[in-house]
Amino acid sequence: MREFWVASGHHLTRRRSDGWLEVTPELLLAWLARPELAPPEEACEAERALHARLLADPLAKVSGAEVAALADPDGRENWELVLALRDTLISAGTVEGGYLALIRNRVPTAPVLLQQLVQLILRNALDGCEDVHVLRAAEMFFRPQYGWLKDGHLHLVDLELQQEMEAKVHSNPLAALMEGGVEGLDVLGDHNAWTWWSRSDAHTMVQNFGGNPASRMGLAEAIRAFIRHLHRVEVTVLPVTREEKADLAWFVGLTREGTEYGNALWQGKTPAVQLVGLFTIDFAPGSPLRAGLENRPTWAMLATGKDLIVQFKPQNLIDGLPLVATKGEAA
Repeated sequence: MREFWVASGHHLTRRRSDGWLEVTPELLLAWLARPELAPPEEACEAERALHARLLADPLAKVSGAEVAALADPDGRENWELVLALRDTLISAGTVEGGYLALIRNRVPTAPVLLQQLVQLILRNALDGCEDVHVLRAAEMFFRPQYGWLKDGHLHLVDLELQQEMEAKVHSNPLAALMEGGVEGLDVLGDHNAWTWWSRSDAHTMVQNFGGNPASRMGLAEAIRAFIRHLHRVEVTVLPVTREEKADLAWFVGLTREGTEYGNALWQGKTPAVQLVGLFTIDFAPGSPLRAGLENRPTWAMLATGKDLIVQFKPQNLIDGLPLVATKGEAA
C-alpha cells in the first residue's frame, strides 16, 4: 500500500475496529511540538512552564487559572484555542468523533490545527486509494487553492505555494521568470500521475479542475468518502456539467461563496459569485433524511469570488446535509 500525506500524522494514531482513529499521546505531542506553539523569546515563565509540562505529558489537565496566568493576551488566546481542540479530542476518544464535536458544538479552535485534523480524517478515509485525481482533489479540503484561467479552463494550485512563488517574484524577478511561476508547474494528468506520490506532502501539482473531468470526478469521490466515513451513510456523488432546472429542495455550499450562490438561487436572485463546480449527492435508501427529501438530490455548490481563491469548508458537509441523525454520532 502506497504512503501519502505523511505530515497528517496518521502514523501516530491507531485505527479502531470501526475504522475511526484513536486519539493518542503521540498525536497530541506532535501538534504541541509545532513551531507555532513554541513560546516566543519574550514569553513569560508561566507560558514556558505550561508548554514544557504538556510536552512531557500531552494528556495533562490544564486549568483555566493556569491559562489566565499567562502574561501575553495573544498567548492566552492561542492556548485557549489549542486546549479547546485537545480537550474535545480527548473527551471524544477518536479523531473523527472529536472533529464532529468541534463542528457541531461550534467550539472555537486554531484553524491550522482544524485543517490538519481534516487532513488526518481524509488520510484515514482514503487509505488504500490509488487514484491520484481523488487524492489531489481531496487536498482542497484542507489546503486553500489559488485559481487562474488557462485555455479557458480553471486551474487550481496550492495557495500557500502560489504565495511563496509570488514573494519570490518580488525578491528575484529574473529567477522567477526563468522558472515560469505557477503556470510552469506540472499539471496533473495521466502521463505524470505517478509522480504525485513522491510529492504528496509538497502540494506542488496543479489540477485542471475546469478542463479535466477526472479532476471533478476526483472531488466527487473525495466528498463521498468524507461523508461516508464521518456520517456512516452511503451516498453517490456525481459532478454535473450543466443543469438548467435544478431541484433546489436542499443544497450545501462547499465554499462560503457556494453558500452565497445557492442562497441567491433560492431567493430568485442573480448570484454575485462564480460557480466553478456543481455536484449531486444522493443518499442510499433508508438514510435518516429530513421528511420529503428521501428521493430528491442534495446539491453541492463550489463557487468563488473574482479572486478565484477556493477556500473549501468541509464543516458544511457535517452540519449542512439534510441528515436528521447518523450512526457516526453513536460510534
